[in-house]
Formats: sequence, C-alpha cells, structure tokens
Amino acid sequence: MTAPDTDHPPALDPARTALVLVDLMDRIVGLPLEPRKGTDVLEVCAGLAASFRAAGAPVVLIRVERPGVPEQPPGSALAGGLAADGDIEVVKRTIGGFQGTGLDERLRERGVIALLFGGIATNLGVESTARAAGDLGYDLFFAEDAMAALTAPEHEAAVRLNFPRLGTVLPSARVRLAPR
Repeated sequence: MTAPDTDHPPALDPARTALVLVDLMDRIVGLPLEPRKGTDVLEVCAGLAASFRAAGAPVVLIRVERPGVPEQPPGSALAGGLAADGDIEVVKRTIGGFQGTGLDERLRERGVIALLFGGIATNLGVESTARAAGDLGYDLFFAEDAMAALTAPEHEAAVRLNFPRLGTVLPSARVRLAPR
C-alpha cells in the first residue's frame, strides 16, 4: 500500500464529501487538551465548516448526551456560533456518532461517500465515529490540527498510527474542495 501524498492531497468533491465535527461543546472544548487547546480546535473547525458551507458541502455536527440522566450537564450544547442553517445535527449517546443516530442514512440521502473529520477527543469520539464510517465504506480524511485529546500521546497515537490505516491525515491548510 502506498502512503497517501499529504503534500498534494486530492481535491474533495463538495457534492460527495461531508465535514464531520465531533463533540465541539463548551464543556468539552474547555477541558485541558493536548497538543492544542480546545478553543484552537474550535477555531480551525469553524473555518473548515465555513469553507464547506461556501462550497455547498454538508457539515455534520455531532454532540453527546449522557443517557439516563434527567438533565445534561452545563455546556452540553454545541459551542456558540458553530451551527448554521442546513447543517446536519446529530445527538449521540455512545462514543461514536453512527450508532442509533440515523447519520449513515442522512449522509447517503445526500450522496456523500467521503468524510473529513475534526473534533474532540481525537482518540475517542472522532476515532470511534471514523472507524464506524470506515466499516460503512466511506473514504476518510482527518484534519490533524482540527483535533485534540486529553493527552498528547493519545492524540499522536490516533493521528500517527491509527488514522493513516483508515484514511488520509493532513493539516487543515491542505484541505481542498474541488470547484462545483
């Protein structure tokens, strides 16, 4: 298997690619994260979301709710200003964003075959969602600087060891959307 060329990644087709952002909620963005702060991740993700929306590509925003509790903890909504009209919002109750959420069906209805991931935590919600997406046959891309974990080693293991086996890892500055 040849390593993907992250210096010249393929242009993503906005008609067939969705941006998937995982757990960008104030209570998670505010955690002590590595190798970058949650606010830095949020800023990169917001920029990617703006680019995808401008190209007419779907943006998926996944947030977690704790099952079996009468009220969610403070900060459980999506981070302020992240969501926009037309986004696909998903509430998950497991680590990954596909189990029991209808996300696969919503993406297939739109003709999506490729996903670009960002969010928190790299090795938990992002990786679990990506693994399920890979099992479902999606082409996977990961914006390395659009993610963080609770520790730098956890983030590094996901982006250096696991994600390259699942898809293409690249910095957000190298994400290119093909013209429509």
